[in-house]
Amino acid sequence: MFIPVGTLGTVKTQSPDDLENLGAEIILGNTYHLYLRPGADLVARAGGLHEFSGWHKPLLTDSGGYQVFSLKALNKITDDGVEFQSHLDGSRHTFTPENVIEIQRKLGADIIMPLDVCTEYPAEYRKAEKDANRTLAWLKRAKEKWQENNSSQALYGIVQGSIYEDLRERCLEDVVGVDFPGLAIGGLSVGEPREDLIRILDHLAPLLPEQKPRHLLGVGAPEDILDAVYYGMDSFDCVMPTRNARNGTIFTRKGKMTVKAATYAEDFRPIDPECGCPACLKYSRAYIRHMLSVGEILGLRLTTAHNLYFYFQLMKDIRKAIEENRYQNFCENMHKELASGTESLFQ
Repeated sequence: MFIPVGTLGTVKTQSPDDLENLGAEIILGNTYHLYLRPGADLVARAGGLHEFSGWHKPLLTDSGGYQVFSLKALNKITDDGVEFQSHLDGSRHTFTPENVIEIQRKLGADIIMPLDVCTEYPAEYRKAEKDANRTLAWLKRAKEKWQENNSSQALYGIVQGSIYEDLRERCLEDVVGVDFPGLAIGGLSVGEPREDLIRILDHLAPLLPEQKPRHLLGVGAPEDILDAVYYGMDSFDCVMPTRNARNGTIFTRKGKMTVKAATYAEDFRPIDPECGCPACLKYSRAYIRHMLSVGEILGLRLTTAHNLYFYFQLMKDIRKAIEENRYQNFCENMHKELASGTESLFQ
């Protein structure tokens, strides 16, 4: 499953109906941003994020920890939680394992994440170990609060440990011992080499409990998703398809294409003749480039719709290949196709 990121309660440029028509089954809201604006209490009074946003399929909210820790110049981490300064107005706030669960209870998502320490890359072993230990301590407190709420929300335990196999293994063992409805692997989209991502997933794969859903936080390159599924990951969230779309970069089965490039100014062919998205069915590369060049919102809507459709279709194809017991061959072929280059789209 691929989960588009709807940071402030919306996937940029797309309505809930648009997303459903493209094939979305779940979207992500960001706890940090929604806490600051419009506020969890307001969302609760509106009936929760489903009612407030008009999205009535499943919702996942993250803990907001990644955003807080990415603003490291504005935060102070202690065993109690993290004190941080708003990037909007400089006001001071505190996230604790308990109040992050309470904020997400008010937001009303179906799947929620506990506060964790997202270790930056590179990090020395001692720093990664300290962060993993603090994450585990926070997870236990988060679960107690979650149980206290008697919540129907599914709380996932997060596995940290940076690029160190023994830390990852130890953290996974402890998270499984606390017993969460699902597992999330964090800290593998913070700039580490792709080889380390694969190495850690390979190491964790045989250790993951089969009965628990596994979510890989923040990983979204098609090539990485293909390999992560091979190592047992089930779901993914990332800004990559939507952010790239707004910058004029689109994903195709032959790799990425920068549709804003001058070479497409008089290219009246669709982005991909085999794609069934709204952009490819009705519009040309030249027209989409023109929309982007003159700053028309339609250009952003079309590129975003295309990228999301591509991702949802990729996940459908992955599921079908697994069901038909041919995933390894499918994965190898997809890697080759993605590397073949967009110039081969019309050969």
